[in-house]
Amino acid sequence: MPVVKDNVVPHSRVRSLREAIRKVQIGEVERSDVVVELQDTERARLEMLAEEMKDVFKEIPEDDDQFSLQIAAGSLPRLWIDVTSHVVVGGDRRTYRFLKDTRLGRVVILETPEIDDMADCLTEYIAERILEREKALEGDWLNRRLREVAMENTAVAKVKKEADTGRGLHWLTVAATFAFGLCAGIGTLVAYAWFAHPLPV
Repeated sequence: MPVVKDNVVPHSRVRSLREAIRKVQIGEVERSDVVVELQDTERARLEMLAEEMKDVFKEIPEDDDQFSLQIAAGSLPRLWIDVTSHVVVGGDRRTYRFLKDTRLGRVVILETPEIDDMADCLTEYIAERILEREKALEGDWLNRRLREVAMENTAVAKVKKEADTGRGLHWLTVAATFAFGLCAGIGTLVAYAWFAHPLPV
């Protein structure tokens, strides 16, 4: 019979570290199974959405490489649309959430349990991005063309200026030669008149 001190009955339960480790391991396995199951559910829903978007991605111009229809594995599976936007499945395992990273932080573009609504939103987003890219390319081409025209005009103006300067120098030379010749002729006539017909004294 255990000795009672101060009305306290000592513990008769023996603690085992091995048993505690086993319980922790079992708990971790059970949690891992739940996490894997949840990740599989999220990935399956994202795969369904990716399947809905396949035809849209086939229509994207071949030279436009800004889009990527890929599911990234991890603790939170994501369907990447481009480098700044992706779709995840919400905590209820039913809701799709379309997220985009911006300069002001991450924003939710659409949250819906309907796969069709999400596919429509993604299609519209892709169309807008393609148009933005085309406008940017057109703007780049226009700026480049304007620079080329400006350079051509500058080159033409330079050649014209050089030609005008050369032409001006040519006429200046002709005029100077003519004036010198005229002065020399007048001087010769004056000298001839002076010596040929001297003035009477």
